[in-house]
Amino acid sequence: MASYYDSIPSHLASWIEAQSMFFVATAPSGDSGHINLSPKGLDTFRIVDPHTIAYLDLVGSGAETIAHLRQNGRIVVMFCGFDQPRRILRIWGEGKAHYPGTAEHSLLAESFPEIPGSRSIIRVAITKLGTSCGGGVPLMEMVSQRDYLPTWAEKKGPDAMWEYQKENNALSLDGLPAMDFSRG
Repeated sequence: MASYYDSIPSHLASWIEAQSMFFVATAPSGDSGHINLSPKGLDTFRIVDPHTIAYLDLVGSGAETIAHLRQNGRIVVMFCGFDQPRRILRIWGEGKAHYPGTAEHSLLAESFPEIPGSRSIIRVAITKLGTSCGGGVPLMEMVSQRDYLPTWAEKKGPDAMWEYQKENNALSLDGLPAMDFSRG
């Protein structure tokens, strides 16, 4: 049976924080455009308060989430109980990307480790949270996090990463503006 909340109840906060991965989904406004769904791992998720979550957004081959958030702000974050207890938890909200050098980024960054390849922090104001049984989610065991992305980003260095983002993260698949390069 599904349960819905307007904020993160304390009995779910510790379960959320124990998960080793989560998924983020966004979509552009209107009847067309590419829906985006991305898996996330490493130590990149935080509960800011019962009404707010944030995650460290790492560089990727695209920047769909940022583009969709700039356009309409809609986002859903999903956790699956791959071990026990079986559970699916979705957090719906209004998200915004905060870039290095901004006051909001600096404030949020204090709770995250420094991970090479970080391009922004996505802050989400929760509008609804829901749980469901997760009875169809397979039982799986966590082996380890992958270090490929941080290692790759560290080898490239900050200047090459900035150029990579300007080349690959300026627009979404649908041509929507993504990364904000006006900051430097």
